[in-house]
Amino acid sequence: MEVPKTAVRLNRTNDADAYRMKFLLKALTYFPLPLVYPWGWIMYFVAFRVLRWRRRRVLDDIARAFPGKSAAECFEIARQMYRNLGDGLIEALWGYGASAEEFRRRVVMENPELVRYYADAGKTVLLLASHVCNWEWLFLGAGAHFGIPIDVVYRRQGLASVDGYVRDARARFGGRVIEREEFIFEIMKWSGEPRAYALVADQTPKRHESKHWTRFLDQDTAFFLGAGKIANFLQAPVLYAAMRRTRRGHYSVRLTVLAAPPYDVGSDVLISERYARTLESEILANPADWLWLQKKWKYPKLPEE
Repeated sequence: MEVPKTAVRLNRTNDADAYRMKFLLKALTYFPLPLVYPWGWIMYFVAFRVLRWRRRRVLDDIARAFPGKSAAECFEIARQMYRNLGDGLIEALWGYGASAEEFRRRVVMENPELVRYYADAGKTVLLLASHVCNWEWLFLGAGAHFGIPIDVVYRRQGLASVDGYVRDARARFGGRVIEREEFIFEIMKWSGEPRAYALVADQTPKRHESKHWTRFLDQDTAFFLGAGKIANFLQAPVLYAAMRRTRRGHYSVRLTVLAAPPYDVGSDVLISERYARTLESEILANPADWLWLQKKWKYPKLPEE
């Protein structure tokens, strides 16, 4: 069957666009990081000052989370969050070409022996993180430090060319990137082999999904229960990776044990609650380092919940 000429031209155009995109992303990694930071400032300025992208919602969420803060204080938290996000996006793109040695220098693990202890015992570990500071560097830095496979759950990018590049870059240190829909099948396939699974767990569940409600930042807030169910299935300890910014382009990570097997009935709720409390402490310490853009409070809690 003959392929229409229009389809052939379209495929060639898509291939050319993908090549150009990969070339631009790769070229970015060859420049020293301080030279590419100005692009992050431009993204911040356009998003916050020009387009005011989700700015009203972010300011409302911050005001509800910190009722004791003035409008000026809430505005400054929001402004600095957008500024940090601009830096973080540039760091993430630049970091996809950085070496393991560079990550060990820029992302310091305060207590890596915690993961090594479980790895030496042949146990799988579940690492929970959040949208605090630079979560892309958190997982790449962990892979560079720990020396065991770290499989990261991710959501497919809209552009195929970007998606392929990001997948390859994230898997450079021996781990794999697993689409959210395939995650359960993957852990069942590898359940007998000790490794680390990493999840960013502060997104909001869809309305129909099972969830745990708790008071979080002075509001009723829904959290996923999936991390606890995965930990129970794997009989894996759950560690929280708390990330803080020490200076521009440099971070420190401290691991905390949220729960460890054997697990009882209701452990999924316990893990979700401990995760919420630990994340809340992080945000209270450095409010502008959390991604307020993610629309954490999408729907209210129903009376029967």
